[in-house]
Amino acid sequence: QVQLVESGGGLVQAGGSLRLSCAPSRRTTSTYPMGWFRQAPGKEREFVAAISSGSTTNYADSVKGRFTISRDNTKNTVYLQMNSLKPEDTAVYYCAARVGSAAVTTLTLYDYWGQGTQVTVSS
Repeated sequence: QVQLVESGGGLVQAGGSLRLSCAPSRRTTSTYPMGWFRQAPGKEREFVAAISSGSTTNYADSVKGRFTISRDNTKNTVYLQMNSLKPEDTAVYYCAARVGSAAVTTLTLYDYWGQGTQVTVSS
């Protein structure tokens, strides 16, 4: 069982930036494909970005050019750099890991989830 811990959420003005981090609670030698998802109030959880074991990336159209996912395997950590934030980016952001290699966009293909971190963008 892999437990994931997110950090870096907060309140930011529109146009600002935040960087989210996600790491397992215990160090692991496995290099899992990782994804970031988000859920706004009253909406379904949606895909944001994913990175494969080999660092191939995949993004939702709504965040392309603004968000960057990356990983540091020496630290077992995945990051989501969010720039040019908009009020519609406000949501709880979740990181997830899956057993496999590909950076998939489908929520149900992820095996492990963090508790989420709140991101609020004010206008």
